[in-house]
Amino acid sequence: MNEQNSLTLIAREPARFDPVALDQLETTSRLEGMDRVVGLPDLHAGNGIAVGAAFWSQKRIWPHLVGSDIGCGMALWETSLAVRKFRVGKVERKLHGLDEPWDGPAEHALAKAGLPPELASPALGTIGGGNHFVEFQRIEEVVAPDRFAELGLKDDRVLMMVHSGSRGLGQAILQEQMARHGTEGLHDGAPDADAYLQRHNQAVAWAVVNRAVIANRFLDALGMSGNCLLDIVHNSVTRHREGWLHRKGAAPADCGLVVIPGSRGDFSYLVEPVPDRADDALYSLAHGAGRKWSRKDAHARLSRRYRVADMLRTKLSSHVICEDRRLIFEEAPEAYKDIAGVIADLEAAGLVRVIACLRPLLSYKTRAS
Repeated sequence: MNEQNSLTLIAREPARFDPVALDQLETTSRLEGMDRVVGLPDLHAGNGIAVGAAFWSQKRIWPHLVGSDIGCGMALWETSLAVRKFRVGKVERKLHGLDEPWDGPAEHALAKAGLPPELASPALGTIGGGNHFVEFQRIEEVVAPDRFAELGLKDDRVLMMVHSGSRGLGQAILQEQMARHGTEGLHDGAPDADAYLQRHNQAVAWAVVNRAVIANRFLDALGMSGNCLLDIVHNSVTRHREGWLHRKGAAPADCGLVVIPGSRGDFSYLVEPVPDRADDALYSLAHGAGRKWSRKDAHARLSRRYRVADMLRTKLSSHVICEDRRLIFEEAPEAYKDIAGVIADLEAAGLVRVIACLRPLLSYKTRAS
């Protein structure tokens, strides 16, 4: 862990961070009213704002630090299917039509979450683009057997991880804020701040509903049932110790178990936050491996070396469904950092305890029909 004024870097070797990401983090730390900034091990450059970071201010809220995908996060489901019965080919053949609008009772699903019917949208129940996905996994290793058993988890069931957010809703909210205020912070208690927080909270709730609908669509397509083990949010602003905690690509360390995914060709980790040192990292954890290359660079580097067909299997023998020719290169495993190193950084900082390691079986991005 490396500290400099109000900026803390969680890493064994901070010099390995991308200088552009560090510059973005430093710029944010100098905002008037910014009290603390933390860069997590998956830190990487974003669109003006570093991703993999947490920001705390006593008096101000900055919507642009949360970004456009308000409520984006991960849900992990334990399915009814035994690992020994999982057949990749059979599953692949059944996963069709899941990019189309959901034909279920959208208004009813939103109402159960306390959301108004006007937030119903054709995007509800769809994954979206970018780094969003649904991935089927199995337990590769139980690292903490006693804790695993205490949590009532099963090591013989297929798991399903859903990564998605608020789709166009969060983007519309941010665009409105930027048009009114730009990157200027909103003062705690001001009418504009209260109005943003109300819409922000709706987008977070919408994203949670979206992940649940996505999960149930996939379970229904495969004739399975399942239960949600966790749902965590990566992009948000929440009340924290008489101030405001912004997370931009950061998992919460104060909401129970966390799943931290690698790339589609690497392991994911189920971890339990350790409370003793949580404040060192603003009660936040890495939300994934973090990008090593930008999407543009990944496409340029890999599309010249590989065919699309080469990208449909990973080094772990997992399968990939992605019929977007550009996206399959942009989101390739090579474009991401080593997830084992990210987890080791969190462990070295005393922030997490690893419960289990998860192996990918099938990653779903998008399909034409």
